[in-house]
Amino acid sequence: MTGRMNDLKMLMLTALIAVGFALCGGKAQAGPKEELVVAGGCFWCVEADFEKVPGVISAVSGYAGGDVANPTYKQVVRGGTGHYEVVRITFDTGRVSREEILHKFMRSIDPTDGGGQFCDRGQSYATAIFHESPAQKAAADRAVKDAQGVLGQPIKTKILPLEAFYEAEDYHQDYYKSQKLVLTRAGPKTRAKAYDFYRNACGRDARVKALWGSAAPFAG
Repeated sequence: MTGRMNDLKMLMLTALIAVGFALCGGKAQAGPKEELVVAGGCFWCVEADFEKVPGVISAVSGYAGGDVANPTYKQVVRGGTGHYEVVRITFDTGRVSREEILHKFMRSIDPTDGGGQFCDRGQSYATAIFHESPAQKAAADRAVKDAQGVLGQPIKTKILPLEAFYEAEDYHQDYYKSQKLVLTRAGPKTRAKAYDFYRNACGRDARVKALWGSAAPFAG
């Protein structure tokens, strides 16, 4: 009986040691968190894309680039605030790099279009990369230069300093997977269904795929 108890204790100790090594290994792989704010047209779509990227901790829709404090969605889309629809991407640099985030971002938009994105027109839907440090600005410069080299066309995506980020209204967050009902022209639909319809009808994935081909990371 004593022998069996000792064997059981040894097995439990071995299991605990294995779990400890696994946890330590996970911590060792984690890097510092970083945030990048990007404007890629409709923020629902950018948020939906980047929440799928391994290493991304969160993607939050918001507004940046303008001179109106705490703007509302209606103010921004009406124009005159100077704000873009943006997404603040927080990521684990031990799992995904700043350069990888920007590489995917450039290939998830039409950077040759300076008047908006896809069916959404106007300055608030234009593309931009916001920077908070010289390193982020340098990375953004490289990403834009790379995109121009690949496409062979002028790139209209702006590189701007981030002065402030204003989080968008609650109903805009995770819109693409919300099961709350919204009234559409086709009747009541969940926000998730309405989002799918909007994204397809707007031609986002079709245009990105036509522009970037197999390099487009999110276009199905």
